[in-house]
Amino acid sequence: MAGHSKWANIQHRKGRQDEKRQRIWTRVVREIMVAARTGGGDPTANPRLRLAIEKAKAANMPADTVKRNIDKATGNLEGVTYEEIRYEGYGIGGAAIIVDTMTDNRVRTVAEVRHAFSKHGGNMGTEGSVAFQFKHCGQLIFAPGTSEDKVMEVALEAGAEDVITDDEGAIEVLTAPADFEVVKNALEAAGFTAEMAEVTMRAENTLDMVGDDAAKMQKLLDILEDLDDVQNVFHNATISE
Repeated sequence: MAGHSKWANIQHRKGRQDEKRQRIWTRVVREIMVAARTGGGDPTANPRLRLAIEKAKAANMPADTVKRNIDKATGNLEGVTYEEIRYEGYGIGGAAIIVDTMTDNRVRTVAEVRHAFSKHGGNMGTEGSVAFQFKHCGQLIFAPGTSEDKVMEVALEAGAEDVITDDEGAIEVLTAPADFEVVKNALEAAGFTAEMAEVTMRAENTLDMVGDDAAKMQKLLDILEDLDDVQNVFHNATISE
């Protein structure tokens, strides 16, 4: 299937992640602790923890740091308890935004998220106000030039739900969250390395933005992503430089 170009957005997002690499450890640690607390400290029996450990390895986090935080989360060491809270809202032009947080202080977090929305042209919504516009799924993105036929063959055989090629030739593989690891491993075994691979909230429809609106929307997204308690920001805007 063909799809609109998302490659520029993906590259921008990767660039932002590279800029904030020093803060990635904090977010990975929180993800490890919540995953271990909710699903147990054994990664072989806890898919969410396995993915968190993969992120830790990709960020060059030492194994003893990973283990220490798993121990904290499972009660073997004293540690902070984080809770997951999702906020929903609207950005420039009514764009839909989901903000996933992990926090030890819900009052602080909601105040910071609400302030970021209101100060930068958006507004907070109620629970469920925009979530219906997104699909919870596994997503793997392959760079333009990757063989669409081969990716499709391997991905669909492994249980992927869809394979979409955008206008620039980037290939997007979508899976059910539970099938993400199986599909990712099958593609890696076949020699395909994704530019981005994650379980995410994918917008069902996108809102194209250019000029001042695009700049204002990017500013709002950057402010939200920079908040200490924010783990992920999902949105349906396609932003043109």
